[in-house]
Amino acid sequence: MKTSWRSASLVASAVGVLALTTACGQESGTSASSQNVGATAQAGSIAGVGSGIGGVGAGVGASASAGATDAAGAGAQGATAGELAISTNGELGNILTDSKGMTLYRFDADTAEPPKSNCDGDCATTWPPVSADDVSAGDGIDKSLLGEVTRSDGTKQLTVDGWPAYYYAKDANPGDTTGQGVGNKWFALAPDGKKAKAESASAGLSVRNDAKLGKIVVDKNGMTVYRFLKDKAWPKPVSNCNDACRDKWPIVDPVDFADTKGIQEKGYMNFTRSDGDNQQTINCFPIYTFSGDKSPGDINGQGVGGTWYAVAPNGDLVGAPKQ
Repeated sequence: MKTSWRSASLVASAVGVLALTTACGQESGTSASSQNVGATAQAGSIAGVGSGIGGVGAGVGASASAGATDAAGAGAQGATAGELAISTNGELGNILTDSKGMTLYRFDADTAEPPKSNCDGDCATTWPPVSADDVSAGDGIDKSLLGEVTRSDGTKQLTVDGWPAYYYAKDANPGDTTGQGVGNKWFALAPDGKKAKAESASAGLSVRNDAKLGKIVVDKNGMTVYRFLKDKAWPKPVSNCNDACRDKWPIVDPVDFADTKGIQEKGYMNFTRSDGDNQQTINCFPIYTFSGDKSPGDINGQGVGGTWYAVAPNGDLVGAPKQ
């Protein structure tokens, strides 16, 4: 059944201001708007949903075969989503799926206000756009958040709270979330259009006594936390690790101080990066993990390039040469 469209405007804004007693940092939020999709379509059957998170590192332009994924609904550009559904993922919580249970994603390089897709060519082969045709909102989904954007090739792409929606060509089965975190720019869509994130990515910092480095900060999973010598803390935090650097050194998302143990409270804050994401600091210095650390306790990032070093509980560099 062909969906009828009615045009309406949706404006949602979020503004956050962090007041500090120290001299570093303040932050602001963003807003989004999208053209509404207001029609119902015949619902497809929802397949069972599993769990799992794909690792960071696959490139946007990576090649992918279309065979198996075509049958699942994610192998061809402009695939039709049908009735959208909310599925519960063991790692990510509630995520948005199509009528077949295939995960929908959003891209950090896109914009929501105004809605615009910046994924074309090889990117759109790996990340097929979700067609805006024959889409409807299932149970628990706010249909006013569903809209469309015209792509560079003239086709209509589904948007969720302004964010263009995609499949991932390497998701072969309903419930797959192998596109989560790819390049640190692709994320499963939450039902409200925000990024779906694993709890472990946003909670927990503590101190580990390393045999070589002494007391260093680790995240909830025991992965070593690092600082970048080219970053700044004063008069406000500034990260100079972007794009390919950020892919290699994932930022530590904001962590409530109540979820830390042994970390200095002075200068413990988060700030808004130049790319719009929020990042945690210790003593006002931005902190990261290292993609080359594969297991808890790894310190493969220590001393890389003479600019990356583990972090002490008070935010100092561990093992760095004196400046």
